[in-house]
Amino acid sequence: MTTSGAGSGRFGGLGQWWGVLAGGLLVAAWLNRAAGPAVIIGLSAVVLLWSFFQAPVTCGAPVRGRADGCRNNATGLLMGCHIRQHRWQKLKMLIFRRRVRAFCSGLFSDGKAALVTLAAVGSFLSGLVALVPGVAAQ
Repeated sequence: MTTSGAGSGRFGGLGQWWGVLAGGLLVAAWLNRAAGPAVIIGLSAVVLLWSFFQAPVTCGAPVRGRADGCRNNATGLLMGCHIRQHRWQKLKMLIFRRRVRAFCSGLFSDGKAALVTLAAVGSFLSGLVALVPGVAAQ
C-alpha cells in the first residue's frame, strides 16, 4: 500500500525545509568566530541553491485569465509547479527583458516567497562578504 500527501515523505514533509536549517547554521557560523570563510561561503551557497531550486513557494507562472498567476505549489524561486510549461516559464522570464519585471514582482507576492527571497539575498551577500579578506570571522 502506498500513501501520498504532505506527511508521507521520508522526513514527514520537513525534507523540503532543510534550507532553513542551513540558514540557521549560516547565522551561527557568522556568530561563532571559529568558523572560517570557507564554512560561511559553503553554507551561503547551500542556502542560495535551496532558495532557487527547492524552497516551497507558490508557482506564480503567468496564466491566461489570472492576474496573480498560477497558485500551485512550486519548488524554488526559479522553478515552476508540476505543470511542464510552468517549469520553464519562470526561467524564461529572466531571459526576456520584458518579463523580468513580472518575475521580480513575483518574488514578494506572498509571505513564503518574500521569506525565501530574503534568504537568497542574505545568503548571496553573506558569501560576498566572506570573500573579502579581513571581514569574515577568522
